[in-house]
Amino acid sequence: MERVILVDKDDTPIGVEEKLKAHELALLHRAFSVFIFNDKGELMLQRRALHKYHSPGLWTNTCCSHPRPGETTLEAAHRRLMEEMGFDCDLEWKLSFIYKAPFDNGLTEHEFDHVIFGYHNDDPVINTEEVAEWKWIDMKELFSDVKKYPENYTVWFKIALEKIENNV
Repeated sequence: MERVILVDKDDTPIGVEEKLKAHELALLHRAFSVFIFNDKGELMLQRRALHKYHSPGLWTNTCCSHPRPGETTLEAAHRRLMEEMGFDCDLEWKLSFIYKAPFDNGLTEHEFDHVIFGYHNDDPVINTEEVAEWKWIDMKELFSDVKKYPENYTVWFKIALEKIENNV
């Protein structure tokens, strides 16, 4: 049973809950979003697997998930990068934000999301249970596409992208 770390608005842990229940009850919990760039300044995007319980088939940042109890956010980011994309690299925390987004299936993401950057130039070896496909994309092209077709991207990715626009 996967569990998430419940936090307050300052990211102070206040408990632990089963992941699905936290999403059913819209409880604020810790999460992270990893953004991997290459030497050309392109961002590695993934398209979420079609069977994911929310946001299936949408484009998003390189990987994202939740730290487990007893695991730091950076440790979790390294773990999930390997599990989803098949590689690891140096990672650095950039910023955090809170968002709340209800989905059509009755679940709600209410997350204290830590945005983490890394740099890598090789192709990933994707885990097809998590990722349908991937691509490198130029940031100007990405900003333009998100404005034209916002429905193709995850909620948290669009929020994070707005916040990092001046940092890339």
